[in-house]
Amino acid sequence: MPNNKPGSRLIKAAGGVAWRPGPDGEPEILLVHRKKYDDWSLPKGKTEPEEPLPVTAVREVMEEGGARLALGRRLASVRYNVGGRPKRVHYWAASVLSVDERAVPNSEVDEVAWVPAARAVERVSYVHDHRVLRDFAARPARTVPLILLRHAKAVSKQGWKRSDAARPLDDSGRSDAKALADLLACFAPSPRLISSSAVRCTETLRPLSQLTGEPVRAEQPLYIHNQARVTGPADSADQITALVREAIASGEPTVICAHRENLPVLQEAALAALAGHSAANVSGPTLNGTDLNGTDLSGADLGDGAVDASILADLPKEWGETLPTSGFWVLNVAPLPPEEEPGPRPAPPAASGPATGSGSQSPAPPRRWWRRMLFGGGPAAARPRDATAAGEPVGRGEADSVTEAGGAASAAGGTGDAASAAKPSGRPLGVLISADRYDLAEV
Repeated sequence: MPNNKPGSRLIKAAGGVAWRPGPDGEPEILLVHRKKYDDWSLPKGKTEPEEPLPVTAVREVMEEGGARLALGRRLASVRYNVGGRPKRVHYWAASVLSVDERAVPNSEVDEVAWVPAARAVERVSYVHDHRVLRDFAARPARTVPLILLRHAKAVSKQGWKRSDAARPLDDSGRSDAKALADLLACFAPSPRLISSSAVRCTETLRPLSQLTGEPVRAEQPLYIHNQARVTGPADSADQITALVREAIASGEPTVICAHRENLPVLQEAALAALAGHSAANVSGPTLNGTDLNGTDLSGADLGDGAVDASILADLPKEWGETLPTSGFWVLNVAPLPPEEEPGPRPAPPAASGPATGSGSQSPAPPRRWWRRMLFGGGPAAARPRDATAAGEPVGRGEADSVTEAGGAASAAGGTGDAASAAKPSGRPLGVLISADRYDLAEV
């Protein structure tokens, strides 16, 4: 757990690149001005004893800037010295749910500003904030979380005389479930809750259900012993795949609580339903004729409407490792680009020169905010050294609705559309932007 007590040398802090759609649909980023230092920076602050870092990020941005957040993908962290002690600040991309204008000014912040993302690097006072803003700009901001959670610690099998399905959480498990409620709500303040029918799983989600008011939906196919005894491994995997695809197609934040034994099946089902990663040994469809699974696509030209190779999610080395109890994965999913209409692609616009005559071509469209931010319009320190490592993210404009993350099936919510979306098809349901692992004992 983070420790900022006097005896701890490392100062741990957290904050967020808090964004909201601007008038033109491009993201505006929250910056704060501190009168004491006369500087502009990203909102952040130190952790309190035993406080998980994501909770710190949400709390500090609310206290400094009055913005209520839903955390997205984990961003680059920065490290520097303060008063002779090292300080590390962890950041998240974070969509703004609401703003309390009365929160500012306060004892630390006397002014806030909502700055277009392309101009934020020019406004901040510190070079280390440039790195965080570059990371934010390198991938789509708007994502929807799919959270795969292992249940909290249950009572021992040896001392339990009743059915395994009724085995509850032990004291430490109940304590962890309460901590998970606050932590998971940082990523999904009002998520759909899907659980194995086993008591230890439904009890893990109960505090989150009480906090958010969302009911827990128990699913028999997610109960590991039911799978082996009743449906069989193959049928169980198919049913789990359908559940995962339904969750992604809904376009809504979703938490799925399951067991150590079947979490790998959930992970594989999610990868099979998503484009934008290069995971080995995962069979999946192609997008625009390009294999998106098990193939190195760095530097490849995927064509209009395809997934830009520069935003392929690198699966962490821990992806294949067993999650501890109360551990979880946050898969941040973005919408797919719209399918192209059949037919030849339009010719590229002329490189230079005025348009003349009826056969002249239209001027090139303006670069999107993230490309302007990465490759022009800001100080040199804000530009990546390797331009090929930061391409234009996939998807429509940032003003598009979050509920479109499931593509054509996003309107599904337990309807016939959801059932059809759950069936494997030739087109993925979204793009995997990041896979972030969280361990309750470490965050």
